[in-house]
Amino acid sequence: MDVEKVREDFPILQRRINGKPLIYFDNAATTQRPIQVLNTIQTFYTLFNANVHRSSHTLGREATELYEQAHENVARFIGAEDEREIVFVRNSTEAINLVAYSLLFGESEGLRLEPGDEVVLTIMEHHSNLVPWQFLRDRGGVVLRFVGLNDDGRLDLEQLQRQVTEKTKLVCCSHVSNVLGVINAVSEIGRIAHEAGALFLVDGAQSVPHMPIDVKELGCDFLAFSGHKMLAPMGIGVLYGRRELLEKMTPFLYGGDMITDVKLEGATWNKLPWKFEAGTANVCGGIALGGAVELKSGQRLEGAVDYLQRIGMEEVRAHERELTEYALAGLRAIPSVRIYGPWNSDERVGVIAFNVIKRGELIDPHIVAGFLNDEGIAVRSGGHCAYPLADRLGVAGTVRISFYIYNTKDEVDRFVEVLGDIVRRRLF
Repeated sequence: MDVEKVREDFPILQRRINGKPLIYFDNAATTQRPIQVLNTIQTFYTLFNANVHRSSHTLGREATELYEQAHENVARFIGAEDEREIVFVRNSTEAINLVAYSLLFGESEGLRLEPGDEVVLTIMEHHSNLVPWQFLRDRGGVVLRFVGLNDDGRLDLEQLQRQVTEKTKLVCCSHVSNVLGVINAVSEIGRIAHEAGALFLVDGAQSVPHMPIDVKELGCDFLAFSGHKMLAPMGIGVLYGRRELLEKMTPFLYGGDMITDVKLEGATWNKLPWKFEAGTANVCGGIALGGAVELKSGQRLEGAVDYLQRIGMEEVRAHERELTEYALAGLRAIPSVRIYGPWNSDERVGVIAFNVIKRGELIDPHIVAGFLNDEGIAVRSGGHCAYPLADRLGVAGTVRISFYIYNTKDEVDRFVEVLGDIVRRRLF
């Protein structure tokens, strides 16, 4: 992968922060957008802007064709059977809430969660994959069971095996921790869930953007991920669900487009995936994520998926693994830095959380992040929406750096140099 050529596609990387060249190491929060995706957004609103599935005029037909193609492209990207298994939502949070709501209020007895049914989670979950299930516990009497970590940051799979019982109806797990960067053994976790007759939901927000994903190989029933973490705009995300499950599930939102017919006495639901896409969709966001071709003119609207596939997800993974190894080696050389999670880059993505400890005292991570920002280096600090995990680590928060396709070893060198200076000279 030619990283310098990739960087040319990202205008924001030309910015200077506090007079210093921007080094953007906050990709686990959101990525930047290449000019190709920015052009697609402009092209859609300039030439094709219309609502979908409503109007028979030319713009309406064109927008509908582009939007439906985007679903098809995302389906291929993750190895889904077809576009009927791809529901566009705002983000991973909404995708998980959709599943939680539908299972709580489901019309199908086989899918409805009843009081006393168990949902198994891990303590490394992002709040988006924890708080919705707490709602089910509080409103529906569902029992939550949790799986802890080993000291190296990996999930305790032996405990997971014990926590899954005949009462377990659903197992939820992050594919990749947004704090530790650890890649969880989701295929094995899915096997354990299915052997117990439970469904399996994977939070793929930190994995789909960074490695090849095939939902059949993962063995998941549901997969949630967000476009803004993989070069697409904010406000577009994806829920993958096995078609036979989505067919039985209750809609999450009600209104226009998700219906087949409406009478005063009631309504019937649309076919998949539109049954779960109520109201005016984020049509532009969907196209900017999945990409599409205007059939009459042949004009291509390149999406984030197109851009990543052109690079190749194996190449994306290899580049990030190389950066991660390089950064871990640099951080190890700085006294007073404590790194969380496994050391082996094969077992983690390009997410590294750390703290600075001087004279036995943990330095507030926000202070460290502030000093880095002074030098133009954008990082995340705090609990990263994973407070139970922070409690398990015995800290209030950490500093987090996270890489993507446009980051370089030179940037890592600059980061290590600046952090070393901060530790030696600015923290007392």
